[in-house]
Amino acid sequence: MALLNLDLVYFSNFLPSRFPSRRQSPLSTGPRLRPQAVPVVAAMEAPRNKPSVCTADELHRVPLADSGWSLALWRYIPPPKAERRNHPLLLLSGIGTNAIGFDLTPESSFARFLSSQGFDTWILELRGAGLSTIIGESREFKKPFNAMSDQVETNGVFPPEAPSTIIPGAPTETFVPSVKGKRMLVESHDSQRQSVSMVSETYTHLFQKLSTFPNEGLFEARQSQIRDLSGRRINIIGEGQWMISPPLFDLQGFIAQLDDFQKQLDLILKYNWDFDHYLKEDVPAAIEYIRTLCKPKDGKLLAIGHSMGGILLYAMLSQYGFEGKDSGLASVVTLASSLDYRSSKSLLKLLLPLADPVQALNVSFIPLGALLAAAHPLMFRPPYVLSWLAALFSAQKIHPELLEKLVLNNFGTIPSNLLLHLATAFEEGGLRDRNGTFFYKHHLRKSNVPVLAIAGDRDIICPPEAVYAETVKVVPGNLVTYKVFGEPGGPHYGHYDIVGGPSAPEQVYPYLSKFLIRHDMA
Repeated sequence: MALLNLDLVYFSNFLPSRFPSRRQSPLSTGPRLRPQAVPVVAAMEAPRNKPSVCTADELHRVPLADSGWSLALWRYIPPPKAERRNHPLLLLSGIGTNAIGFDLTPESSFARFLSSQGFDTWILELRGAGLSTIIGESREFKKPFNAMSDQVETNGVFPPEAPSTIIPGAPTETFVPSVKGKRMLVESHDSQRQSVSMVSETYTHLFQKLSTFPNEGLFEARQSQIRDLSGRRINIIGEGQWMISPPLFDLQGFIAQLDDFQKQLDLILKYNWDFDHYLKEDVPAAIEYIRTLCKPKDGKLLAIGHSMGGILLYAMLSQYGFEGKDSGLASVVTLASSLDYRSSKSLLKLLLPLADPVQALNVSFIPLGALLAAAHPLMFRPPYVLSWLAALFSAQKIHPELLEKLVLNNFGTIPSNLLLHLATAFEEGGLRDRNGTFFYKHHLRKSNVPVLAIAGDRDIICPPEAVYAETVKVVPGNLVTYKVFGEPGGPHYGHYDIVGGPSAPEQVYPYLSKFLIRHDMA
C-alpha cells in the first residue's frame, strides 16, 4: 500500500512582537493613496438580492482585487423635491462598526437626514464590517465536506437513537458499537476512498490558501498561531484503505476536526489588516467608485467620519498635504475624532494594558460584537450589573430598544493588528503609519481642505480636549471650525449621541448640514 503523507507546515511569529516594528512591505513616507479607477459595471446589488438588514435605497459593492475583499456601500438617494447638491457625500463609521449606526431609526437617521437635504449619501462598510465580504466567499470558503461533518456530533458519532438511512445508489454504511455504547459510523471501501479524496482535496485547498499570502507578509506575522493549530500529522493510504481498523479510527470525527481547523485558519487569514489598509486601499477605492458613478464636476466628494472614520479623514488630509496633492475632498466633518489621545482623559487608556497580553497570547482578533451581545442582558435588564457600559455610547436617554439594537447589531470583529495600530494614538507624537515613521498629526497643517470638528461634552471615549488640543489646533486656523455640543443644563452628548442621540436631529444635523452646503457651493 502506498502511503500518502500530508504534513501541515509550521510557521512562527504570528503577531508582531511590538508595533510598529512589523513585517509588511515597507511604505514610503508618501504612499500613493488613490487607486486606479474601479469599474462600475454590475457593481450594484439587484433590489431583490439586497439583504433586509440594508435599509438604504441601494447596495453597491466595490471589489479590492489585491486584498480579496468586496466592500459594501449603502446609498441613500435624495428625494425628487430636494435641492440637488454638487458633491456626493461619503460617511465613515468607527472601529468595528457597520452602517447601522448611521441609520438606526427613521426618526433619528443621520444618513436619511443628509439625503433629505439633497446630498447623494453613501456609507462605506470597510473590510470585515457589515455586508463587506471576501470576494467569492460562498465558493472559496465553502468547506468540501461540511455535509458529511454536519451528520455527526463533534465527537464523530451518531446519537444512539439516530436511525440508519440507506439511499439507493449511495455508498453503504455500517454501524458498530463503540466503547461507550454509542454507534460509530464505519465506511465501506468505496466510501473510504471518497473520504480520502475529500481529505486530500481539503488539504490542497488549505495549502493553496496559504500560498496566496506570502507577498502580504503574513508568514512572518502569523506563524505561531498556525503552528498551534497544525501540530498534527496525518497519514492517508492512497488506495482508499486505512492502516488502522475502522472502529479505532473515527474518520468522521477527524473530518470534523479538520473542518474546524480550516475555519480557524480562514479567520486567521481574514483578520489580517491594520489602519493603513483602510487608509491606502479601502477608502480610496470607495471614493474612486463614487466619483466614477456620480461624476461631480470638480471630481470631489464631501466626507463625514465618526470616531475612527474621522481619524481616517484626518490621516488622508495629512498624507495628501505632505505629498502636495489634491485629496479629492471638498470639505470634511469629523465627529468625536482625534489623531492624538495622549493628553486626554479618554477611557480607552484603561484598555492599553491589554495590548501586551493580546500579543503574548497571539490573539489575532477581538470579537467585540460577540462580547457586547453577551454583556447586553446585564446592561439593559435587572440587576443592571453592566448598565455603566451604556455610558460608553450615550449621555442621553436613548430609548432602551434602540440602544439595544445598536449594541446587538452595530459591532463586529476587530483585528488585533488594527487595535495595536490605533493604540499608537496614545503614544508620543500620536497616530503613525505601520512603520512608525510617518506621524499624521505632524503634517495635518499642510492640508488645504476645510474641516468642521465636532465633539461631545460628555464623550468619555474621545473627550473635547483630545479633539481640540491635539488635533484641531494643528489644522490651519482659517480652515477649521470647532464645535462642542452639550449644555450645562443638558442635553449632553456622549460618543454616539452626535450621530444618533435623541437631540441630534434638532441640534447636530442642521449645524453640520449648513457647513456642508456652504462648502458644496464654494
